[in-house]
Amino acid sequence: MDKLVSLAKRRGFVFQSSEVYGGLGSVWDYGPLGVALKRNIKDRWWHSLVQARDDIEGLDAAILMHPRVWEASGHVAGFADPMVDCRACKARFRADKLTDARCPQKPSKVPGEHTTCDLTAPRQFNLMFKTFMGPMEETASVVYLRPETAQGIYVNYLNVLNSSRQKIPFGIAQIGKAFRNEITPGNFIFRTREFEQMEMQFFVKPGTDDEWFEQWRVIRMAWHQGLGLDRARLRWHQHAAGELAHYAKAAYDIEYEFPFGWQEIEGVHNRTDFDLSRHQEHSGKKLEYFEPASNERYLPYVVETSAGADRVMLAVMADAYREETVADELRVVMGFAPHVAPIKAAVLPLMKKDGQPELALELYHDLRAKLPAFYDDGGAIGRRYRRQDEIGTPWCITIDHDTASQRSVTIRHRDSMAQDRVGLDQVKGWLMERLG
Repeated sequence: MDKLVSLAKRRGFVFQSSEVYGGLGSVWDYGPLGVALKRNIKDRWWHSLVQARDDIEGLDAAILMHPRVWEASGHVAGFADPMVDCRACKARFRADKLTDARCPQKPSKVPGEHTTCDLTAPRQFNLMFKTFMGPMEETASVVYLRPETAQGIYVNYLNVLNSSRQKIPFGIAQIGKAFRNEITPGNFIFRTREFEQMEMQFFVKPGTDDEWFEQWRVIRMAWHQGLGLDRARLRWHQHAAGELAHYAKAAYDIEYEFPFGWQEIEGVHNRTDFDLSRHQEHSGKKLEYFEPASNERYLPYVVETSAGADRVMLAVMADAYREETVADELRVVMGFAPHVAPIKAAVLPLMKKDGQPELALELYHDLRAKLPAFYDDGGAIGRRYRRQDEIGTPWCITIDHDTASQRSVTIRHRDSMAQDRVGLDQVKGWLMERLG
């Protein structure tokens, strides 16, 4: 993880937020390559659910919502973690994560011994960020930064259903920011206080929910494998009865084996009609669906798929990172699948003379109109190759002595380092064919 975090900063994937002021805890900024990688992941998610299907609609709900939304959902009363403070080291911990009284912040200087925490009694700590709407900071003007995007889908369920003329079963998908005042965030961008969710709520007729739940499990695991993630580092974790959330009939997590262990990157949940029934009760508005074929009215059940965009991106980066020794030199490679790589091709003139830069720039600008490309004419060609390997560029295109006379270039493959000779006017088609 230390190597990955270092590479992320050095190459412009992820920076510490407000770094010039010492940083802000567990808040991160995405640099040029990071925002491109994350965008590719989000675009693939959106395409697979909204564009490639005719039974799912898109939504972008506001971050600020009526405070009664969070009362109905149970977040105001129950969205809390047990918190303890250590009087010795002044640190704060989640009580359910401390296995004993040994202090994680102040290990003893004596090998094998640990400083004992002097802990306060556990207190419930609500994870929602609170702010005020309007000029007065008073109870009547309290609003919350949403801790999840799903509630924006539930309160818009009828709006989307009626305006899109969909029928049950159908889904609503949304990508958006959420905020949780985590007690113990960490592991780089895995657990943060500001994060992005990719959530889809699929509304089904009660009694068909188990079948749809299993279908969505298969679909979601296949999507992660399609990102290029190693199948051996993906697994299912089923929530036992004691783990299930109060609203869930069944729940499975897709877990990825990070350097810090197996952790959830997406959850698939059968939420029954809990959310719609709560909003119907608290709002006084009927949210039932009328099914003409059977002349029935019912509250749909919901099968939810909820993935963290930041967590998926970290899994993609961890999966891609590798080190190799080539000619007694260390080669660091980010082996991204080409369709998620932030840069698809780099154009490199071998020398800064003989018209090579002009030919290279012409090709570069031609490629940029179709795909993310990079131009680099600084330093030895071997060093430039290494830079592209480290940011995960699948192909490097070299303009050399023969390009002008033969109208051809050399294309180097990142993973094998093999090289192909391709006609200059065929480069764009060669790349597009391999990108699908």
